[in-house]
Amino acid sequence: MVKLTMIARVTDGLPLAEGLDDGRDMQDAEFYKQQVKALFKNLSRGQNEASRMSIETGPYIFHYIIEGRVCYLTMCDRAYPKKLAFQYLEDLKNEFERVNGSQIETAARPYAFIKFDTFIQKTKKLYQDTRTQRNISKLNDELYEVHQIMTRNVQEVLGVGEKLDQVSQMSSRLTSESRIYADKARDLNRQSAQESGVIQSAQLISGAVFLFALVLRNSYLHSE
Repeated sequence: MVKLTMIARVTDGLPLAEGLDDGRDMQDAEFYKQQVKALFKNLSRGQNEASRMSIETGPYIFHYIIEGRVCYLTMCDRAYPKKLAFQYLEDLKNEFERVNGSQIETAARPYAFIKFDTFIQKTKKLYQDTRTQRNISKLNDELYEVHQIMTRNVQEVLGVGEKLDQVSQMSSRLTSESRIYADKARDLNRQSAQESGVIQSAQLISGAVFLFALVLRNSYLHSE
């Protein structure tokens, strides 16, 4: 059974559309949606170049296709036929390109094509029951083969991206700490300069007072 459906732009991982009713019967739907977003982020870095792939995650499996710099992804039960999952994605791809193809590159906000949910829900219903004559015919279609599509584990796929994130976070942290140290050094120098100025001012004032007292004393002696 199809559980989740999400569509994103590969160049930057921007989510374009998703099934709004997806995951309502799942307690951990948000967890898997976060995995999908992490996968989109990896794809935007060019981490996975395969245009079609299946990725195992817990009791489910992600299937995705990339076409025209757009990733169409669905999550299904592991028992759901792989061939049907990819034909479902092909149907979504064809309609999405037909309706929104000219606007994909210029989309600037997440879920710019959220209205595509209507087509997602309608198409998903056609694929839910694998025993319908329509789906049995698709399963028997020898012209559409999926045996060569690679299957990987989600930790294996996302692990590369996580390591890159750790390096990026470490670099950002070191840069931030360097700035803090530089700011502290400037503050200390400024404080030292201010203190030096105060001391110099005090010395000048003391010297002036001494000279003034000396002048007064000499004046007093001469007057006597």
